[in-house]
Amino acid sequence: MAQFATGVTVLTAGGEDAHGMTANAFSSVSLEPPMVLCCVSKAARMHTAIVTAGSFGVNILAADQQDTSKYFADWRRPDGMAQFEAVGYTPGSRTGAPLLHGALAWLECELAQVVAGGDHSIFLGRVVATSRGTGEDALVFYSGSYHHIDGKARAA
Repeated sequence: MAQFATGVTVLTAGGEDAHGMTANAFSSVSLEPPMVLCCVSKAARMHTAIVTAGSFGVNILAADQQDTSKYFADWRRPDGMAQFEAVGYTPGSRTGAPLLHGALAWLECELAQVVAGGDHSIFLGRVVATSRGTGEDALVFYSGSYHHIDGKARAA
């Protein structure tokens, strides 16, 4: 799967098991109603956080947020809400999920369904709120490393 380029997100959940996790297993599912999916290992702390909260946030990272991606992939960071202090966040107005400062876009999702997928769960989220940042360039993961996508349109 390393040959498949993906955007980079940080999934977040608020509440008593607040947690964040870097993820690239994320996709749009439906426009009507608006739904997305993310895949999370059943052994991950994020799995419990999403199930407990019944909701999650998706932070679509900008090109300059490689350090943020690495931070939320590191299991040594603080637990609970303390882990978000290092990057700055705003609680989502609909779910309370931490929405990270500087992201390209944010989605707040209510957990609609959980589907078993081997050692992972596929979380289907109903999008209840969205917002967009001011950045244009995206962070991408491909072939084991980070890359940047310039958001400027080009003529064909």
